Amino acid sequence: MIRSIAFGTGAGALIAVALWLAAEMPLQHPIAVWLGGADRVADARPEEWPICTTMAAMGSEADWAQLDPDFAVGKRALVAEDWHGAIKALELAALRDPRNPDIQNYIGYAYRRLRQFGPAMQHYQQALVIDRRHRSAHEHLGELYLALGEPTMAEQQLAILEEVCLIPCTETDDLKRALAAYRTLATR
Repeated sequence: MIRSIAFGTGAGALIAVALWLAAEMPLQHPIAVWLGGADRVADARPEEWPICTTMAAMGSEADWAQLDPDFAVGKRALVAEDWHGAIKALELAALRDPRNPDIQNYIGYAYRRLRQFGPAMQHYQQALVIDRRHRSAHEHLGELYLALGEPTMAEQQLAILEEVCLIPCTETDDLKRALAAYRTLATR
């Protein structure tokens, strides 16, 4: 009986350490490595296909005062399309709450809008390490793949979203629209 308890405790500790290490180590996606990670900055051309997601809906959220002040400032900056201001504020919020997938997703979104795809990829992946079912991170990662000219990878994110949502959700619909727009432009 004592051996069973000791074995269970030891196994639980090993699993906890493994999960902690997996969460702390950033994923190295082949495209992120190819882009040179955080050092890669894409040219500043406007995107040739529409970004389906917007942060305008965030402006209507109530009780901003209850949020972390930097998180609230970052979300307001996203609504105002102040991408640099959003990154600055959200990175401060991430220092206090490093396990918040929303913060990582929003930072990734701001980097993507600045066409800095390496850092965007890293933050989306971090959001998904924290919460593998984070719908917005899957959607935004799919849109990033489209911006990189990787529709097959975007379709994989759509398939994941369809499994996560089970019923239609806005993230699935937005990524489907982005894929359709991408295909329309690709056939021209």
